[in-house]
Amino acid sequence: MDTNITIKDIQKNNYAATYHLLYQNEKLSKQEIANQLQLSLPTVTRNLTRLEKESLIEKNGYFQSSVGRPAVAYSTIPKAYSCIGVEIQENRVRILAIDLYGNPFEQTELEFHYSNDSHYYKVLSSYITTFIKSLKLTKKQVLGISFAIQALTSNDGQKITYGKILNCTGLDIHVFSQYLDYPCMFVHDAKCAAFKEMWVRKDLENALYLSIGPHLGGAVIINRQIYMGKEGLSGTFEHMTLLPNGPACYCGKKGCMETYSSVNALLKEEETLDIFFKQVRSDVSSYVKRWYSFLDHLAFAISNLHLVINREVILGGHISPYLNEQDIEILHDKIHQESPFPIKEPFISISQAQEDSVATGAAIPFIQSFLDDI
Repeated sequence: MDTNITIKDIQKNNYAATYHLLYQNEKLSKQEIANQLQLSLPTVTRNLTRLEKESLIEKNGYFQSSVGRPAVAYSTIPKAYSCIGVEIQENRVRILAIDLYGNPFEQTELEFHYSNDSHYYKVLSSYITTFIKSLKLTKKQVLGISFAIQALTSNDGQKITYGKILNCTGLDIHVFSQYLDYPCMFVHDAKCAAFKEMWVRKDLENALYLSIGPHLGGAVIINRQIYMGKEGLSGTFEHMTLLPNGPACYCGKKGCMETYSSVNALLKEEETLDIFFKQVRSDVSSYVKRWYSFLDHLAFAISNLHLVINREVILGGHISPYLNEQDIEILHDKIHQESPFPIKEPFISISQAQEDSVATGAAIPFIQSFLDDI
């Protein structure tokens, strides 16, 4: 037994356990909480009173009872706190608010061309401020604002370390935080999607996440954490070389995975994923041929990644709603042919968190920190 544990530590742990139990259940009575946590009724009563006072929980009706007075039902208040996710793309911005369960409850989208100058940051900050005011929340109720961006960030989210796509390398979060009186941070958009995937899949412990959108991105998930690496470069699968003399990549190299396995690499000019996959599923030969070529390169890349980290590979991003089980089977078959080792079980899956994954995923770390620290 740890002799350094104090009465205050025990009280804090009981308080946190009471909240987390309610958070994980729709409704509970005081007696059910006491039974499940093996706490005395006075202790539970004290914790519930404090949680109510802090507007984290509320009385939510009664449980039916055939004898005696019906028990009061307690439940958490999802909007007790909120986080803001801001997804920045070249020509648009999505802003949304999520509650303590990671559910978006308000959002807006702007046609707003990105420009790395003070005017852009000031105007966007003004839009965000107006959006937050519309939520009718107190300042204390907003835990923070996360900016999902197509760029690599420092491990603390305060700087852009590599931003070739939007030409924003070296950008400091101060460009926003000087106008927004909330904790702010940058998050790589592919890692945002991985955060959302972990939020949806409570069983997900270790995986490689591939976000296949107009550009390619990735994340390494280890022990339910995004592994950034020493300089924040882990998961940048998009710049792994597939063919040394392949097409030119925006990074300056040739033959990067980005040039073979992104949506921009798949589609022709003015073509959409809707149009492309409608033709593929209708067995139009020229489209099927292009799709199979895309899968060839994707399988080759995944095969190499799987040799480095022998874990599940999740396919997310804009392409994921169009994928089906036949596509996954084709990838597995191609990888079986490439691999020097027998692969006993399928390891590629389609993302289960496809809707608003980037903007929502950007805000989730603030929610997770709140839950961890309560």
